[in-house]
Amino acid sequence: MSVEIIQKSSTVRKLAPRYRVLLHNDDFNPMEYVVQTLMATVPSLTQPQAVNVMMEAHTNGMGLVIVCALEHAEFYAETLNNHGLSSSIEPDD
Repeated sequence: MSVEIIQKSSTVRKLAPRYRVLLHNDDFNPMEYVVQTLMATVPSLTQPQAVNVMMEAHTNGMGLVIVCALEHAEFYAETLNNHGLSSSIEPDD
């Protein structure tokens, strides 16, 4: 019986750049609609988190929705915009 030794080379994984999805305040969408749309668009958001994002945008003009990979960030921002909300993405430095 022979024993085969497999040597595994160590690989360094470079993290993909992260992006912030930002919700901008508007004066025409009801708060409840904003919260529901956030939760439907970003499945990982709980209701309290969605309320916090909405209140942050309402109070400060902009709220941080999520930080994620570019592909997801673009999808979330586009989906929010398609539902009548104003959002954008920016690199998370």
